[in-house]
Amino acid sequence: MREVFQQSLRDVQDRLVLIAELVEQAITEATTAFGSSDVAIAEKVIDRVDEIEILAAELDQLTIDILARQQPVASDLRLMVGSLRMSASLERMADLAQHIAQLARYRYPESAIPAGLTKTFARMGALDVEMARKIVDLLRTQEPRIIAEVRDLDDDLDELHAKVFEKVLSDNLAETPANVVDSTLASRYHERFGDHAVGIARQIQYFISGSLD
Repeated sequence: MREVFQQSLRDVQDRLVLIAELVEQAITEATTAFGSSDVAIAEKVIDRVDEIEILAAELDQLTIDILARQQPVASDLRLMVGSLRMSASLERMADLAQHIAQLARYRYPESAIPAGLTKTFARMGALDVEMARKIVDLLRTQEPRIIAEVRDLDDDLDELHAKVFEKVLSDNLAETPANVVDSTLASRYHERFGDHAVGIARQIQYFISGSLD
């Protein structure tokens, strides 16, 4: 019976890793579509989110079944509870990648990025992609070092998010109201993506140490 339980725990971890890999792919393609106004790539991201939502729902059901049948304690219980929260964060990250791709599709063939913010959004996208990669590694290895790395990347992302708002509120960005709205939304989507990555890192920390601090 214990071996069956351990296999179930491994199944939960494997499913989390798979979903995280799909999220990494989604944000990578979304930032590419946003930066290059590539509507074909944007459509791929938008379509992929349905698959991630299905996998997250299946993972949640598996986790609930394990909780009901096995009644885990200590670190196993933390993993089960954390799994429900992490799957929700991963699903939300996929939604945010979809939102970024939708901005690219809405403005096609024009760019949704004002000329004065091209480099800033390229950097924000790169940070989100790097955070997504680290989340995959963290879910696979539970390496504590990665938790701090994710938080550091999020700090950089927050600084860029603040700079975007400063830029769009200044008189120096001579863009249409639509571009200003797009920039504001895109920056918020990138920033929220990072917040959810940090949330997952905190759940892994809780699984490892029993503390969120």
